[in-house]
Amino acid sequence: MQASRLLLMPLLLTGILFAPNGARAAGFALQNQNGAGNGYAYAGAAAVAQDASTIYFNPAGMTYLAPGHHVSGAGNLLIRSLRFKNTGSSPFLSYPLGDNGGQAGGLSPIPAFYWSMSLGSAFRLGLGVSPTFGNSTEWNKTFIGRYQGRFSEILAINFNPSFAWQLSEDVSIGAGLNIVKFDADLRSMVPVTSLLPLPVDVETKMKGDDVGFGYNLGVMFRFSPSTRMGLTYRSTVDLKVDGRLSAPGTVIPASVALELPNTASLAISHMMSDRLRLLADLTWTGWGHIPAIVATSRASGTILANERLGFEDSFRVGLGAQYQYTERLRLHAGFAYDQSPVRNARDRSVRLPDSDRFWLAVGLNQKLGERTSIDVGYSHVFFKGAEIERPTFPNPLLQVVRGSFSTNAHIISLQLNHHF
Repeated sequence: MQASRLLLMPLLLTGILFAPNGARAAGFALQNQNGAGNGYAYAGAAAVAQDASTIYFNPAGMTYLAPGHHVSGAGNLLIRSLRFKNTGSSPFLSYPLGDNGGQAGGLSPIPAFYWSMSLGSAFRLGLGVSPTFGNSTEWNKTFIGRYQGRFSEILAINFNPSFAWQLSEDVSIGAGLNIVKFDADLRSMVPVTSLLPLPVDVETKMKGDDVGFGYNLGVMFRFSPSTRMGLTYRSTVDLKVDGRLSAPGTVIPASVALELPNTASLAISHMMSDRLRLLADLTWTGWGHIPAIVATSRASGTILANERLGFEDSFRVGLGAQYQYTERLRLHAGFAYDQSPVRNARDRSVRLPDSDRFWLAVGLNQKLGERTSIDVGYSHVFFKGAEIERPTFPNPLLQVVRGSFSTNAHIISLQLNHHF
């Protein structure tokens, strides 16, 4: 069994340490930080400031809420289809090639909660709780790319206490602390050679967690009663994900250093008439902070794996509209283009079959009373074709996964807002 362990180790330590695929926004970020924005593809979200969820998108927007307490609770349901088509993958040595892996998507709930309160006429306090990064992808155990990754589940929950200050009638500023609880459960299949008469695959698993800290800043400018602009920045969050890398008969304490990316957004809200509001934003994300994933032994500090991801910085642009159809009913619609941080087939992985995407969205806000309203939204996310030609290990003679991914997503959202 000693020979099998020697083969097991490099296979076990490459390709299972990271699971970046959210399908809600580029990379593994979760765009759906409220339910209302889903109805207009989150266009101009940093300038909307219509409910307590502005805490995430731009904390300065709390000063645009009426005095008192504001509470918003949201739920998004992501319905994602993710399939693989083989176009010439090579097998690993004498092991069976495998199949296309089945449906790796599924259903993912994305909740969020926000609360804001006024302290006099110029100050606001708030708290937001939401998952800001996440992934859930599961291929069959007989998947062609099983040695690069079979099961990936990560979750980063952000606790975001915030404040805002209205400096003047036309300028407000805001800031928040981000406390991020990060958890990961990543699995792969590994080929094992031994005295057994037939090749055997075993499953490896890495579980780890950490808590990291960051901050976010926002400013809101009102140029006229009908036009305002929001500027926001969200910092990186440094994590040291400690956990255990395990396989049958093997447990290794391991650590992965990870820097969640920073973002900056410019957003505009403009009232074309007393009924029609137009929204737009340009948002940048610093995915270049994650060029590779490096795993080290917690016992010795030696590098166990160094896997290139090749992420590059990306941007998204959104355009949306809100129409006040009646005094109690407001209609929403939006479009967005979201650029992927993965730019070529060699860097694309089975854990991140990511590609550029387009959002089409519709929704509404319905008042239920003087202080209560609901938002309902639906968006369809169209993904461009995503090719993969990635070696399972640094030596491409061992195996290369070649194929294409087809992905699409439906997102249904509901949000309840109350002011007291």
